Amino acid sequence: MLIDSHAHLDDRRFDIDRKKIIKNMENDGIEIILHPGADMTSSVKAVNTAEKHKNIYAAVGFHPHSAKEMDEDSLQIIKSLAKKEKVIAIGEIGLDYHYDNSPRDIQRKWFIEQIRLAKELKLPFIVHDREAHGDILKILKEEQYEGMKGIIHCYSGSYEMAVEFIKLGFMISIAGPVTFKNARRVKEVVKKIPLENLLIETDSPYLAPEPKRGRRNEPAYVRYVASEIAEIKDISFEKVAEATSENFIKFFNL
Repeated sequence: MLIDSHAHLDDRRFDIDRKKIIKNMENDGIEIILHPGADMTSSVKAVNTAEKHKNIYAAVGFHPHSAKEMDEDSLQIIKSLAKKEKVIAIGEIGLDYHYDNSPRDIQRKWFIEQIRLAKELKLPFIVHDREAHGDILKILKEEQYEGMKGIIHCYSGSYEMAVEFIKLGFMISIAGPVTFKNARRVKEVVKKIPLENLLIETDSPYLAPEPKRGRRNEPAYVRYVASEIAEIKDISFEKVAEATSENFIKFFNL
């Protein structure tokens, strides 16, 4: 059985078959799905979905794209949602300097505020990092506190930076791009980083792996990520499945 540590089940692309995908989780070999929020609406939906299904957990927070919509009131609502039983993380939060859908200073402000919320609530947090590796690492080091831990989701940085994140208490989550032929950097990360520091995810409905590239991604396709990791590390698929699932369960104390 596999664990998809990051899937946006609320996305409209799942409207036609969301119930079927959730119902078929076990048959598809998926033990647990972590459903993160990206704004207020998706955070509420993530909590509602998790509360209805025993094998789905939620994270709540504002993605950097939505940082411009955030204020003190919304931070307090996220805080309230984060106290619910099926919420196990703050996220996804972070910085995105590729699209810059929110001004960078606003992204940084609310990234920091949500890190501090995670600290207050003693929860891990899920980090979105796109073309912002330096600022992400700088902020994490400045905000570092005892017990800090989180996930760098859909990792795209270097091996050297992954080592720095791990030192700060973070897991490295590998997604569909590891299956792409030209993904030399993330393949190097997978090869060099110990299996005990890795999680796997789909980031559904985005970033479908080979051979599904270009289609809607879904949790069942996390098996392609696990298979690629097994090939890169020259170990069995079963070992990757077992280790990454154990990593997730241990990390979140489930």
